[in-house]
Amino acid sequence: MNATIPARTGARITVPVALEGRGYDIHIGRHQLCEAAALIATFAPGARAALVTDESVAALHAAAFETCLQQEGIAATRITIPPGEASKSYAQFVALCDALLAAKIERNDLIIAFGGGVVGDLSGFAAAVLRRGVRLVQVPTTLLSQVDSSVGGKTGINSPHGKNLIGAFHQPSLVIADTALLDTLSEREFKAGYAEVVKYGLIDDPAFFDWCEANWSRVIAGGPERDHAVAVSCRAKAAIVARDEREEGDRALLNLGHTFAHALERLTKYDSSRLVHGEAVAIGLALAFRFSQRLELCPGQDAIRVSRHLDHVGLPSRLQQVPGGAGSVEEILAAMAQDKKVKRGALTFILARGIGKSFIAPGVAAEEVGSFLEAELAANGAAH
Repeated sequence: MNATIPARTGARITVPVALEGRGYDIHIGRHQLCEAAALIATFAPGARAALVTDESVAALHAAAFETCLQQEGIAATRITIPPGEASKSYAQFVALCDALLAAKIERNDLIIAFGGGVVGDLSGFAAAVLRRGVRLVQVPTTLLSQVDSSVGGKTGINSPHGKNLIGAFHQPSLVIADTALLDTLSEREFKAGYAEVVKYGLIDDPAFFDWCEANWSRVIAGGPERDHAVAVSCRAKAAIVARDEREEGDRALLNLGHTFAHALERLTKYDSSRLVHGEAVAIGLALAFRFSQRLELCPGQDAIRVSRHLDHVGLPSRLQQVPGGAGSVEEILAAMAQDKKVKRGALTFILARGIGKSFIAPGVAAEEVGSFLEAELAANGAAH
């Protein structure tokens, strides 16, 4: 199938990820697919490639990207998976590995993950274990994957016991964030990805949260504000990954809101018609700040400000907004018990002393969490 070659633009922001011996660059800008192909050809001349994508992205963008790759002399075998979180499964992982082997992908070849977080996580895990390690290029196509999952080397699949419990660290060789690809996202998917953007302001950059409050509508509309938001997010994550690649210290801060979020995703059975990851994160961020307020760590006005911003954007901020229900206190606590940050059975949360003042809180008592959840489930949302 022939496709129009995407227009090239010179405007590109480059963010380095400084890992000794494994460093790489994140390139951010509009209409970067042909630049991506040129960069791939430069660092991997003559390599065979597998282009892993999902059915939705393939229909929109795969032919154009393949045209760019062909122009650079890169022969790519397309491997397509079903869209949605359900593809991060044992069965799909096995099917992908078999397809990669059938395509004769060797250790010095490339796996190009061309899609959202599901494609990136699944492809990255396959790249980590196929022939004990194959080079990986991430070309994320959603806002969430551009600002979060494509950077930092976390890969994996889900288990019935919880999200991302089977995986490996496997850093990409290159990340290309083409922000023009985000133009084809649904409003729901784009806003879900925005939850991961605002998270960086809540962790340790209150000025960026201020900027998000003022500019969120322009980020959604596109233009320079969108590229700026992606670049700030990637710089923030790159700095944390460079300090703590394998989450032995403050990289855990990137999980702000995620202990709640992953539990909600598990309880909704990863059904994207009910809840997508970014929506779960939005609820988790609001809960983390209200829980911090309940523990008298965070000023109430900051917790209210977080929820109000999410509400203005059109993101959920309360358990009652989970379609079909969030489950009981006991069910939520049981889902949290499988969180990767649990140590010797004790829950670890990322809490906050205010906007931009998040910290790691190990050993949080389940009783404290349970009483908070009871209050949240009983609330009617009138507090904000």
